[in-house]
Amino acid sequence: MKTQAFAQSDREETEVFFFISTANVSKSIISKSQIAQQRSSDVIVQELAKRIEIQQSQLLEELTKMATSKLIVITEINATHKRDLYNILDANKNEFNNVYLEAMTDAICDQIELLEKISRETNDKQTLELVLRYLPEEYKLLRETERVKKQNE
Repeated sequence: MKTQAFAQSDREETEVFFFISTANVSKSIISKSQIAQQRSSDVIVQELAKRIEIQQSQLLEELTKMATSKLIVITEINATHKRDLYNILDANKNEFNNVYLEAMTDAICDQIELLEKISRETNDKQTLELVLRYLPEEYKLLRETERVKKQNE
């Protein structure tokens, strides 16, 4: 009886961590992409930033709905991604695209890792459907970000 209760709370803790962490990464990506749309002088980077923002906004909306239905309150529990945001804001015009693209590569990789981890650690059908819907898109955006980054080198 005790082990069953502990196993269930571990699973719930994993889901709470997933929702909060993934939402925070999405919020960070959205903020950085909005800045890139305003500050980048490269139309390709602006368009990529817009696509990333749209996709992340959709993911964040679904995460929030799912979390609310599970009575999980998404709060910002750490500010690890704020340093990247400050780096983007502080970047001069010549280095802006590289700083943004590097930050996006890291953030999308973080999000892919979160999605893959929860897919291995949950049996929740709704969460697995979310992963199946967004993981391929995350990989696509990662490849595109890396391609644009190489073009800018």
